[in-house]
Amino acid sequence: MKKIIHRAADRGIQDHGWLKAAHSFSFANYHDPAKVHFGLLRVLNDDIVAPGMGFGTHGHDNMEIVTIPLKGTLAHKDSLGSVGNIEYGEVQIMSAGKGIQHSEYNGSSSEAVNLLQIWVFPKERNIEPRYDQIHYDLVAANNSFLTVVSPIKSEKTMWINQDAFFSLGTFDADSKASYKIQHPGNGAYVFFIEGQGVLDDTVLANRDAVGVYDTEELEIDFKKNSKVLIIEIPMQ
Repeated sequence: MKKIIHRAADRGIQDHGWLKAAHSFSFANYHDPAKVHFGLLRVLNDDIVAPGMGFGTHGHDNMEIVTIPLKGTLAHKDSLGSVGNIEYGEVQIMSAGKGIQHSEYNGSSSEAVNLLQIWVFPKERNIEPRYDQIHYDLVAANNSFLTVVSPIKSEKTMWINQDAFFSLGTFDADSKASYKIQHPGNGAYVFFIEGQGVLDDTVLANRDAVGVYDTEELEIDFKKNSKVLIIEIPMQ
């Protein structure tokens, strides 16, 4: 197993007043030549958006964009006609394809919204843009990983235009969990949303991450109640 450790304190921190962002990879005004991407994972932004504020209409193309709210409500509108809110317990994906316009705003006038926005390079370029959103239940899958995004079309996961898998899990203190790589040759970016655990002698806590590759399986020993996101991603 080979690994790259990204500590929470080493992320690029941007404070725009209405937006507080922590960038795991180079983004906007933050650039670190050693942290541009992990395989085909290009962006992982941990954003806190003030009440009533947000991102006005803007465009994307040829990128798979996954949004995971951690707290609060995010209001979404796009050029495909998709309008609605996404909240904790839901995941959204946009295949930007040959081009899409969208806006994202905090759907609350009184509470901040905290979200993860993740960009993955696509497998096929210039496809028709697409939007999808699902609800997931981590309570039913406690102490195990639940796949919510997959390249395999099914009713239980959202489809992504890449050989990538997104899995979420909540874990009790003093429990263990393993994750098997689902596509040969993929790596896995393990992001500790909260809690504490040990992966291959590396201690990970709130917002720490480790990218692992050249392995078929990884195991995490949880020291505290934890919530974890695994992004399994092609390395080339």
